[in-house]
Amino acid sequence: MLYDPTEHRIRSFVTRAGRLSTGQARALEEFGPKFMIEYRKEAFDFHAPFGRKAPLVLEIGFGMGDTTAHIARAMPDTDFVGVEVHTPGVGSLLKQIGEQGIENLRLIQHDAVEVLNNMIADGSLSGVHIFFPDPWHKARHNKRRLIQPPFVKLLCEKLAPGGYIHCATDWEDYAVQMLEVLGAEPMLANTAETYAEKPSYRPLTKFENRGLKLGHGVWDLVFTKK
Repeated sequence: MLYDPTEHRIRSFVTRAGRLSTGQARALEEFGPKFMIEYRKEAFDFHAPFGRKAPLVLEIGFGMGDTTAHIARAMPDTDFVGVEVHTPGVGSLLKQIGEQGIENLRLIQHDAVEVLNNMIADGSLSGVHIFFPDPWHKARHNKRRLIQPPFVKLLCEKLAPGGYIHCATDWEDYAVQMLEVLGAEPMLANTAETYAEKPSYRPLTKFENRGLKLGHGVWDLVFTKK
């Protein structure tokens, strides 16, 4: 069960049963026991699986995991926890973890809101990454967007002072909403006047590169906790 059906709220994702490749299925079986953290309704010591105390960054919705793997490799002194509900994406990232020997990354297959509410201690995160979340582009579906005031407030509670939230989107309408919502949260300060330059640690995806060549925009937002 990827979420608690007794907790009634609008969800920002649709659970899809994607088809697993042979490599993804093998990675789930081979690397899952070491690199997966089981969801639980209680506080969890996220330093324990890594065997050290290092800055901890949460990524919400990592898709197929290419960006997550790249960042974890580039920042070996930081530990990363990726949360994703879709099994093929989890299998894909586990495959990369195994093939590339990435030790500073763990995964949770569950609803990120429930992970934040139940497993992550207040003030324990150094950063949060949310890259290209579902834009729910139809106006009647905008209420399903992840970046909403209550969710941002929850993220701020989990961040340590000086911790950051980094969002990226290729939907201008969503970028405008993100800027408004993040800018209205009193616990946050924008690192730029409006949108930020893409931080060097976030790689360009193939999809993003193709869009940029076609003249499509991409907006990064980086806010820090006061």
